[in-house]
Amino acid sequence: MGNSYQIKNQEGVYFLTFQVVAWVDLFSRRRYKDILVESLNHCVNHKGLQVYSWCIMSNHVHCILSAQQENLSSVVRNFKSNTSKQILASVKDEPESRREWMLFQFKHAAQQHLRNINYQVWTHENHAVELTTPDMTTSKLNYIHQNPVKEGYVVEAEHYLYSSARDYSNGKGLISIVHV
Repeated sequence: MGNSYQIKNQEGVYFLTFQVVAWVDLFSRRRYKDILVESLNHCVNHKGLQVYSWCIMSNHVHCILSAQQENLSSVVRNFKSNTSKQILASVKDEPESRREWMLFQFKHAAQQHLRNINYQVWTHENHAVELTTPDMTTSKLNYIHQNPVKEGYVVEAEHYLYSSARDYSNGKGLISIVHV
């Protein structure tokens, strides 16, 4: 991976994108989105993660994050590792019409990297961009919240359940956030 999209300043605020391997539309199912929400809340409550903005799309997640107690790279690595395990368990153990195809995609991705043993859910890249100015932060915040609108999921960003947009429109979302 090149150096241009790495988390270099562990105390910085970053725009991050977590992508599912092979662009598998994993998050078309609510239970997989709920795994991410529970894990992000756990990281907020126990790992010092600060979530400023987030949005779960069908095959990727956009967020603006920082970390207080641990370094951000460590929190992100743990988040991706834990969610991968939970998602794989759900794919294997619960009804899933796409099970064989999904497991094939995750196994194939794992075989492309020495770091993986059996399956890989997330790509290794996080497309990390440090947000160093208020304009950069506002631009990324708007980009994140407009994703479901552009995709046609909702007409108004704050109507999308799996996003922090409602937190920025006087509502309460699923994850405790810090306003920018």
